[in-house]
Amino acid sequence: MENTLGLEIIEVVEQAAIASSRWMGKGEKNIADQVAVEAMRERMNKIYMRGRIVIGEGERDEAPMLYIGEEVGICTREDAKNYCNPDELVEIDIAVDPCEGTNLVAYGQNGSMAVLAISEKGGLFAAPDFYMKKLAAPAQARGKVDINKSATENLKILSECLNRSVEELVVVVMDRPRHTELIAEIRQAGARVRLISDGDVSAAISCGFSGTNIHALMGIGAAPEGVISAAAMRCLGGHFQGQLIYDPEVVQTGLIGESREGNLARLKEMGINDPDKCYNAEELACGENVLFAACGITPGTLMEGVRFFHGGARTQSLVISSQSKTARFVDTIHMFDSPQTLNLK
Repeated sequence: MENTLGLEIIEVVEQAAIASSRWMGKGEKNIADQVAVEAMRERMNKIYMRGRIVIGEGERDEAPMLYIGEEVGICTREDAKNYCNPDELVEIDIAVDPCEGTNLVAYGQNGSMAVLAISEKGGLFAAPDFYMKKLAAPAQARGKVDINKSATENLKILSECLNRSVEELVVVVMDRPRHTELIAEIRQAGARVRLISDGDVSAAISCGFSGTNIHALMGIGAAPEGVISAAAMRCLGGHFQGQLIYDPEVVQTGLIGESREGNLARLKEMGINDPDKCYNAEELACGENVLFAACGITPGTLMEGVRFFHGGARTQSLVISSQSKTARFVDTIHMFDSPQTLNLK
């Protein structure tokens, strides 16, 4: 799968990032997202595959493109028999977030990315459009920290695993009212807190790389993005756990249905019979082969954002593979108008 799709999925996230970055700082988050979706879908439909979107633009949005269940790729065309050999056909499940951090793009803030994860059919958890309690940590702490433990307990374990004092640890938490007590506990334990307004996929992945000065992600964020984060951490060998949140009072947003009971019934209809189950990375991204790709839209911890110059643009992407056990940073210059010189600064 990596040999077949590796380079092309880089181009998918690059095109989405370039399209979205043209709206950076213009205060138009919906347009920044829309153009990323259109660019990502257009490039996906040029790939020799039969892909199915299992995590996309959301159930609530009634999105016309990259919606859950949409099929993408050359081999989904009506005349596919003229293009595709069934014996060579690559069938995959795809989780996408064409503009992860729409507010970050709209207001010119750091940390937005175009991201996707792919695996063979059935290899990615089809998370409902709910929220998820998350815990991400470096590989050294894999299987030792636990989402059911308190933040204080996990910080102590993490400090032992990383051979650092608790005071040297940095924990990323989304700046939301629901995290008031969590933030207070982390600070009381002695660790430092980095608050983010959006974009917890980047924070989760950063835990998998040394030198980022991010040692854990804690708190509640969107469930679909949790699956994408889990796919990346599965490839990196890092720690990731997620637990679905179905009680509207917990998330305090009014975005996941009117009642706890209604959400439980919805989960049961989806075949999720244990709504309180804690999933690890291998369960959320269970495929034999998993690929993750991201391209920076605005500058972030791991990647630069899109940088335009006369006649072109420069992007930085990250591709992580469970198959080859590699994490590749890809620096690309895109030549739009055949510039005479290429700006490498």
